[in-house]
Amino acid sequence: MPLCAGSDGNCGKVNYMTVYVDVMFLKEMLVDGAVLLTAGWVRHLRPKPWRVLLASAVGGCYVVLMLFPPLSFLFTLVVKVMISFLIVWIAFGFSSIQHFLRNIGAFYAVNFVAAGAVLGLYYLLMQGSGEMWRTITFVNGSVRAELKMGLFYVIAAICIGLYVYRSVASQKRERELVQTHLAEVKMTIGERIQTCIGLIDTGNQLYDPLTRIPVMVVEASLLQEDLPEGWLESMREGEVDRLVAGMEQQTFLWQDRLRLVPYRGVNRGSQFMLAIKPDAVHIMREGQVFETKRVLIGLDGGKLASDGAYRAIIHPSMVQARQ
Repeated sequence: MPLCAGSDGNCGKVNYMTVYVDVMFLKEMLVDGAVLLTAGWVRHLRPKPWRVLLASAVGGCYVVLMLFPPLSFLFTLVVKVMISFLIVWIAFGFSSIQHFLRNIGAFYAVNFVAAGAVLGLYYLLMQGSGEMWRTITFVNGSVRAELKMGLFYVIAAICIGLYVYRSVASQKRERELVQTHLAEVKMTIGERIQTCIGLIDTGNQLYDPLTRIPVMVVEASLLQEDLPEGWLESMREGEVDRLVAGMEQQTFLWQDRLRLVPYRGVNRGSQFMLAIKPDAVHIMREGQVFETKRVLIGLDGGKLASDGAYRAIIHPSMVQARQ
């Protein structure tokens, strides 16, 4: 979609400048997408593709507005900063002010590094002073340098391609690895039968220190209907010891089945996990059924998998032999 403008004042001689708005928009989307994906890689984030696409489209629309002189007020420093904040918010979301500011810092750092790298490559590959002078123009006594960005867009396209390939390949390997360790779990607690998908974690070596009974960790929300009101929220906040202390004030159907299992979390001190003694647990995997009665079901107040692929972490001893 070309726009033509420009005249030297002579009615019989007009100089036209053609600007392809769609090309400018797509180029800016490409650049913004590359910067956002690189910033996400620096921050170890994996933004959803539609978020990156939407954020890049906002950046492309903003650049297209440069073609309209009446909107020059949009290009002040304050507006530019606000637009960059909006783009980062769309791409990565907002979970906390600290997390958001770190994303902003990564976004600007990648921008500055990329701009410096492109400028350095451009002048490094430049041959002869003739090319240098063709990039310089004199307007009303001031000097302007023109940087042709063709090389940058090629580099950006290669970066996006490599990033997408790496992300897809990595996610595929992770999914295949997780799938090989998934199994169906059936828990029997009194009259309650609960099923879910569990992950066999060979690194899970959690035992009850007194009885040496293995502990299988399950999302507490699976049993929320059977838990007293407020217990799930307390477990999310790590206040399990308070639940046990206030047990006398509440009636709980599975009170005789409750256990308190100490464990040490990552980068944390000793903590306690509320566990339930089931009647039996069945693990169905690759056509085999493993049954065990010597197990505790530890209740976790959060989510074990962000995508909900599994809701239990199976102790490896539960699938080694029939019990």
